[in-house]
Parts: sequence; structure tokens; C-alpha cells
Amino acid sequence: MPIQNVAKSTMLAGSERLRADLYRLLARILSAPPDFQLLQTLSELSGDDTELGRAIGELSATAGAMSADEASEEYHDLFIGVGRGELVPYASYYLTGFLHEKPLARLRNDMVPLGIGRSPEAAEPEDHAGALMDMMAGLIDGAFGEPQPLAVQKEFFDKHVGSWTPHFYADLETARAARLYRPVGTIGRLFMEIEVAAFEM
Repeated sequence: MPIQNVAKSTMLAGSERLRADLYRLLARILSAPPDFQLLQTLSELSGDDTELGRAIGELSATAGAMSADEASEEYHDLFIGVGRGELVPYASYYLTGFLHEKPLARLRNDMVPLGIGRSPEAAEPEDHAGALMDMMAGLIDGAFGEPQPLAVQKEFFDKHVGSWTPHFYADLETARAARLYRPVGTIGRLFMEIEVAAFEM
């Protein structure tokens, strides 16, 4: 994960805990190839009859039918590839067509006052989709010091997440190499829609 958590234990309302947990689950799925433990965790999820719930159910069923080697190969084909994966999961690329551009610089500037630091062992730029999901989780649950108020979460979301991840998740839903990651794309797209609507209330 390209960020460093300085976690503090804090009590969250149920809805806020669910938001943070979903952000962190997306962060884990996007940040590294799924291993056996993650696939086992995903296979134990259960959904409901909502659109989001059905996508969670599909993810659970797909994870239960895949090996760690298959999931790792899919991750490689989608995000790494030979030279480049099918998708490039970085804000700079989605917003400018190039890596390491102004969106990354703006993100780094905004991370500092929020107490978010780059992990020393991180190889990926901080504007990776998985890192941004983890940052949102930390702003909600206080992993970077204290839970941030909704106004701060909204500002960060609008500037660094909502501006491009809905397009990324929609692309993930239809990516040729996606099997396990197809429902991940659906979950991410629907969750971003929910977040946008909630922030506007």
C-alpha cells in the first residue's frame, strides 16, 4: 500500500464503519494480487437483493471458484501486463493520459495536512486507485490520527476520487481480462455513486 497508516482506535457509527470497511476492502483488492486468504475472505461475503448486494454475491461466488494462481494471473493481466496492463489504475493517467502528472502533485500536497504519509516500502505512486481507497477509509475511521469530518472527506473525495474512479470502475466492469474483478468494478462503481449522492445531501 503506497500510504502509511498511523492508526488510532476509535468508535464509529455503524454506517461509517461500513463505509470504511468497503473502502478498505476495495483498497486490498486493488493494491496487490489476491492471495488464498483474501479469496477465502471474499468467498464468505454475502449480499442481498439490491444491485450492490448482488454484485457482492457475484464476487463471493467467483472468489470461491478461483485459485490464488488464477486470481494473481488476472491481476497481472489487468494492471501490470507486459509493458502495461489492460487498465492503468492511476489518477494522473485517467485525468491527463500520463503518469506522474499534476493530479499526483496535487494529491501529495493535500496528503500532508491530513497526516497521510507515503510508506517507505511503497513502489507505486500515491494516486493508485487502491491507495486512494485506503486514504478514504483512513479519513473515515481515523487511521491517520482522527476521523475527519464529512466536509473534509467530501473535499478529498471530490478532488482525488470522484473525479476519475467512477470511470475506472466502469472500465473494470467491462475489461476483457476481468473475471474476479468484473464484480469488483460493479461494486466500486455503485459505491462511488452512493458516496456522491450521500455527500450531496
